[in-house]
Amino acid sequence: MEKMTYADTGVNYDEMDPFKRDAQFAARGTAGNITRLNNGKLREFEPSRGESAYLIEATKSYFAHVEEGLGTKNLVADAMYELTGKTYYDHVAQCTVAMIVNDIVTLGALPLSVAMHVAVCSSDWFNDKKRSEDLIVGWKNACNLARCIWGGGETPTLKGIVVPGTALLSGSAIGIIKPKKRLIAGNIQHGDVIVIFESSGVHANGLTLMREIASKLQKGYLSSLFDGRMYGETLLDPTEIYVDVVEDCLDACIDIHYAVNVTGHGWRKFMRATQPFTYVIDTLPTQLPIFDFIQERGPVDDLEAYGNLNMGAGFALYVPESQGKQVVEIAKFLGKRAFVAGYIEEGEKKVIIHPKNIEFAGKTLSVR
Repeated sequence: MEKMTYADTGVNYDEMDPFKRDAQFAARGTAGNITRLNNGKLREFEPSRGESAYLIEATKSYFAHVEEGLGTKNLVADAMYELTGKTYYDHVAQCTVAMIVNDIVTLGALPLSVAMHVAVCSSDWFNDKKRSEDLIVGWKNACNLARCIWGGGETPTLKGIVVPGTALLSGSAIGIIKPKKRLIAGNIQHGDVIVIFESSGVHANGLTLMREIASKLQKGYLSSLFDGRMYGETLLDPTEIYVDVVEDCLDACIDIHYAVNVTGHGWRKFMRATQPFTYVIDTLPTQLPIFDFIQERGPVDDLEAYGNLNMGAGFALYVPESQGKQVVEIAKFLGKRAFVAGYIEEGEKKVIIHPKNIEFAGKTLSVR
């Protein structure tokens, strides 16, 4: 059977990333516009360009801004709603908020306010009270998990752009780093350890591939995994929110050298920082049944899976070796699974996953 790839489903990072780099280059030309404010005491923090959050530097703090979208995960919820009568929109609401706030904390910024954006084809989408109520409940709960305010939002009707009967879920957030010493500045050191926080499942990337797999299954989303759960139900497990663990690590004076939200580009994201380091993984997360199923039924090989999916790794912190166990204990106290997965060494920029005999060269990730 021919192996499936993410690119074959229409999601090809090699085609998207050049646009992102061109946009960042053009955006740099606007950096001086903000200096007119606050007597010139506001300025862009240039090193944040190309990171998961963008920072504005003030005298005693940094302000962070993030815009993110859910992707196509709610299409799985729509299908499961029709099949089971359960909307799952409380789950996809949390996933949307998680996509936003998990990005903003990678630089040490704590989210202050999150805004909801729900674009639809027709206003009658909101007539489904059950689905709308679940979306609202899930969004509020996710903001509480993220320790931030739900500040507002927008509900545009975009007939001709959004497919009838569906919705495009996204949002934005502002955050703050104060005092400035809490900035996660990308100060990666030789000998740092990589602490991985395990994911709750697929989170919110790779769903186009997973939807394609469902179309090949005799029972579709109702197919049973090896643990007996339905495929569609498992895909819709809510994304973990990691704001609490980053905040509590900073409060405990953990010297976080870098943070990674493992979403698009999969484990290649471990080398997102610009410095030339080698990221060595010796221990893998718990192998969740959903990933076994995806790899078998795709089929999807290890190189493709680890290059595009989270494969059980939702978030990662790079800290001095002496603090690795403390980070794991903080995560455990918060009910999250974490472990020291590997280490960082000076050398060629690449990711090495020893248990899978996989290596990703630096040229396979170019987001800035």
